Amino acid sequence: MIRVLVIDDEEPMRRLLRKELTRKGFSVEVASDGQAGLDILKNTIFDVILLDIVMPGMDGIEVMKKLRRDPASPVILVLTGKATVETAVDAMKNGAYDYLTKPYKLDELAIVINRAYEYGRLSIKNQLLQQELVRIESPFEFICDSQPMKEILGLIRKTAPTDSPVLIQGESGTGKELIANTIWHHSKRGTSPFIALNCATLSENLIESEIFGHEKGSFTSAYQTKHGIVEVADKGTLFLDEIGEMPLGLQPKLLRFLDSGEFRRVGSNRTFKVDVRVLAATNRDLLALVRAGSFREDLYYRLNVIAITIPPLRERREDVPALAGYFLKKYSRKLSKDIKGISLEAGDVLNAYPWPGNVRELENVMERAVILCDSRSILPADLSIAGAGLTAASKEQPSLEEMERDYILKVLKQAGGNQSKASQMLGIDRKTLYHKLKKYGIH
Repeated sequence: MIRVLVIDDEEPMRRLLRKELTRKGFSVEVASDGQAGLDILKNTIFDVILLDIVMPGMDGIEVMKKLRRDPASPVILVLTGKATVETAVDAMKNGAYDYLTKPYKLDELAIVINRAYEYGRLSIKNQLLQQELVRIESPFEFICDSQPMKEILGLIRKTAPTDSPVLIQGESGTGKELIANTIWHHSKRGTSPFIALNCATLSENLIESEIFGHEKGSFTSAYQTKHGIVEVADKGTLFLDEIGEMPLGLQPKLLRFLDSGEFRRVGSNRTFKVDVRVLAATNRDLLALVRAGSFREDLYYRLNVIAITIPPLRERREDVPALAGYFLKKYSRKLSKDIKGISLEAGDVLNAYPWPGNVRELENVMERAVILCDSRSILPADLSIAGAGLTAASKEQPSLEEMERDYILKVLKQAGGNQSKASQMLGIDRKTLYHKLKKYGIH
């Protein structure tokens, strides 16, 4: 049964909606204003909220702003008799699923409630499904010709069947998540969930709730119980990317979880237990963080049972032709283009380039090359990298650092000076770009 909360200051409207929606099979509760609605939400779980905009005291927009802080909040349908374009836009910006103007037909309202309920169920699974699609499209075997990567693949095959933690280290863009994905695929947990979380994308306040979940009322905006990703990953694998960004205060709880599988949701005294294998990755020097006091030594050694260090692409140039060929086939298929290969001149440019963004940048370059290519093979002019219009015969090649600096400048110009956009185009994170700008004196 779909649980509906009606928040409306008009008593006749509350009475009508409770009566008619109950007749149509919904479980309905009502509140006379925004604060009363929030108080009810702290004690009862709902699937959909029918929310009036114009109310005395706390209005509907303010209610939505408070609910937006809680990722487990119900889907919101806005109902109002005083509709304007401004209020409609404001409601949608603050997370409303739909916007209905009074008067409305109850049959149509029931249909919209059902749609909102299905939307809520799908949105909960959406992130996990997106991760699964990425993994389905990703190769489970490494594309590599270099000896270091062949040795890493051999190590993966030995360690994958175990339940031991694995710490994956390497520069941004080297393929740390691909390695974690391959470990999961070759493990005995390969048919169970693989859940990935980037620790650098969440604030300190949110990351504990995201990992371990929270109880209703555990903090001001916690209006619903939220299950953490450790529960979702039960019997499967949890991949913690950018583990070096894990807040120091949360590290003892993660250590306890690694040792026992036990955890507590935020705001709960109850202990839960799950069976999860943990993989972690970082592009930072964790031992330096330990010495600096920002990463616990005991957590470092607990995560570092098996260590895999991925060399940057510039140190395994034997892999560049095979990877470029793979990405060429991938994007030729995706973009329905009949491109047979890479010219010798373009291959020379790819081999000479330093690849500051590693494999991620190579993939971006090949995707753009396929888009720009008008012939049966990729030419130097199709490659959006420094030195692409040059050959060894026409001009002495610049140094790797010169090529890297020129390319960063070119991308910055294409991004209009926006460093966030430029870092995405380069396939590196903002911190790495910042250090490179500082290194090359680019302001």
